[in-house]
Amino acid sequence: MAVVRATEKEVQLLARLMRAEAEGEGDLGMLMVGNVGVNRVRGDCLDFQDIRTLQQMVFQRPGGFEATTKGYFYQRARPEDIRLARRVINGERFHPATRSLWFFMPEGACPAQWWNQWNTGRYKSHCFYSPSESDCPTV
Repeated sequence: MAVVRATEKEVQLLARLMRAEAEGEGDLGMLMVGNVGVNRVRGDCLDFQDIRTLQQMVFQRPGGFEATTKGYFYQRARPEDIRLARRVINGERFHPATRSLWFFMPEGACPAQWWNQWNTGRYKSHCFYSPSESDCPTV
């Protein structure tokens, strides 16, 4: 059962975002990017208080995803990407992105904190950062 509402268009939008942000990290990396996106919709906290849909989350400004400014993001979603997007929409979570609201790809080691949030781990090139439960109890 879905943990966030999503139209078919939004499923495809999330699939495109996941591919554009983390295709080089394989399926698991793309699933973790999807976790971050879904968490932002569920969160209703910090920088994401008015984010209620996947569409709003993907195109949030400021604070959105760099991939939306690149042409690759605007290619049609592939069936395998759509399948991965449905998994995170249906609530599958993957460590270290389980509760993460942010990720980025540093040139070196992951900083302990980023935007005042603690690092929860790294997967390949991406470092993931999660809020405290008191800051974001619904994530």
